[in-house]
Amino acid sequence: MSLRSALLALLSSGPLTGYDVVKQFSTSVGHVWHAPDSQIYPELRKMRAEGLLSSRPVPWGSRGALKTEYSITPEGERALREWQDTPLGYVRERDPAHLRAAYFEWAAPGAAAAQLRAHIEHYREQRAQALRQIRALEDRTNPTLARRLAANPEDQWERITRFKVFAYEGQVGRAEQEIAWAQRGLRLLQELGELAEPDTPGAR
Repeated sequence: MSLRSALLALLSSGPLTGYDVVKQFSTSVGHVWHAPDSQIYPELRKMRAEGLLSSRPVPWGSRGALKTEYSITPEGERALREWQDTPLGYVRERDPAHLRAAYFEWAAPGAAAAQLRAHIEHYREQRAQALRQIRALEDRTNPTLARRLAANPEDQWERITRFKVFAYEGQVGRAEQEIAWAQRGLRLLQELGELAEPDTPGAR
């Protein structure tokens, strides 16, 4: 997946200004494909130049200011479908946490445990975030979903919603796996005498 695929997916529910693209990106597709604002605006302009998006000036605020509103074009819709229909090309992983764990024998006393605890806390927050998204999708309070549903026939609403819930369920499962892995690491440190007391907090 590329940033432009994520942007096409976001804009497929209707026109958005660049500002609103950035805002909605961070609360929707940004949970599965991170990109800073500094990448989003140039990419929108490139996509417009390549015919994937069209744009028009729209009023902004009360002082006559204008913002650029982007819409997906038929060519952009074709690119979105082509991306969706093309098998995903998997690449070899770069996993800094697991690479570091493989060489914990070089860590200073306490450093390995600190790294594992930080790993647990990070993935607990990732899991909590994904669960919040699932709840907002299921009760239809997610504003990006509401906008998408409004742009589609009602007989497609369940299909649209369940696919998005499915994606976040994958994030929950991945987070739980990483939490369990780090907890096993803490138990290993204890078995090796490198952790004085049990430190395997439950997966809350």
